[in-house]
Amino acid sequence: MKPTICALALGAALLASAPATADQLISHAMGETQVPEAPARVVTLTNETTEAALAVGLGPVGATRSWYGDPWYPHLGDRMDGAADLGTELAVNLEALAVLSPDLIIGSRKRDEEIYEQLSAIAPTVMIEGLGEWKENLSFVAMVLGRDAEGAAVLASYEDRVAALQDALGPRSGESLSVVRFVPGQTYLYQAGSFLGHVLGDVGFARPAPQDGAGLAVAVGSESIPDMEADKLIWLTYDTGDGKGEEMSQTMRADPLWTRLGAVEAGEVYEVDDGVWATAGGYFAAQAMLDDLARIYEVTLPAAD
Repeated sequence: MKPTICALALGAALLASAPATADQLISHAMGETQVPEAPARVVTLTNETTEAALAVGLGPVGATRSWYGDPWYPHLGDRMDGAADLGTELAVNLEALAVLSPDLIIGSRKRDEEIYEQLSAIAPTVMIEGLGEWKENLSFVAMVLGRDAEGAAVLASYEDRVAALQDALGPRSGESLSVVRFVPGQTYLYQAGSFLGHVLGDVGFARPAPQDGAGLAVAVGSESIPDMEADKLIWLTYDTGDGKGEEMSQTMRADPLWTRLGAVEAGEVYEVDDGVWATAGGYFAAQAMLDDLARIYEVTLPAAD
């Protein structure tokens, strides 16, 4: 029986990707793994870890594609030029990954637990636990890549811009912000435990109930539109290209309960990018969120590094 293409690729990768040195023992969400001291050919399997690697100056040789874009989010610019598209976070192309002969793979237990053994057969693999705790995950990625100083520097840059935004806003940084996301067939209120919730919390914004919970998001129907009330109402739409996300958005925003919200009547309603606020979940998205907040509040914010 002839070996499959995937088997050949995996075998080649095992020979080509064996690190010359493996003198770091890294504890991670799936156990402990020895990895090269300064890995160069790195693969990232979540949008968040991709942004973390880029933030500390290492461009992945391959990554799972963005949830929309061709294949990367517009807010990443040309930072991913030359990187191989390895499928989605929910369906990693293992054959394409193996052909890259990486010396390190960074994944997420939430996404990749079931394929951890297969990944580990290709190259040393470490995993973050889940998604959303982007600052902690960035620090972990920086440590694994041997770039702790770079990780500390970019996080300090973010904190400096948060402080600058707080100063520019003054007492308005304590206003309540409601965030509503429309996806095909469903509407969500995003909570404090989500990526965007962490960024809003860093600035100091209050969240209306039930958005002040520790979870990620709450699925709601039109009867919950009154729960969306706040000083400012921010909305975003995820659409896969078939128009169903946009349809959900238009239906909810045409509802009389929506039009009677105080924020709507006051003109304090703002549309933002779904990739930046919800699906990317990384350093560059966090910085872009600060830019959006500065635009919404019409204040000046120093440019991100």
